[in-house]
Amino acid sequence: MTSLDPASPRGGARTGGVFARARDRLSGRLPGGDAGMTTSEYAMGTIAACAFAAVLYQVITSDTVSTALESIIGKALSAQF
Repeated sequence: MTSLDPASPRGGARTGGVFARARDRLSGRLPGGDAGMTTSEYAMGTIAACAFAAVLYQVITSDTVSTALESIIGKALSAQF
């Protein structure tokens, strides 16, 4: 018997339960639970991710951060070994 066998004495029943739950999730048969995110939740997540990316882009391209990054890179390139 292999360890993936549900009848295996060493944790096989536990593994079989994991596979059964995964199969049920993938087939859409979730017992008493959510089926996952809805389209509106995906849309809100996408909007939030885009907003975060826009803020991060503004911070990275600002004069203060750009100057600091150029300074750090310049010091690293001019360092003597």
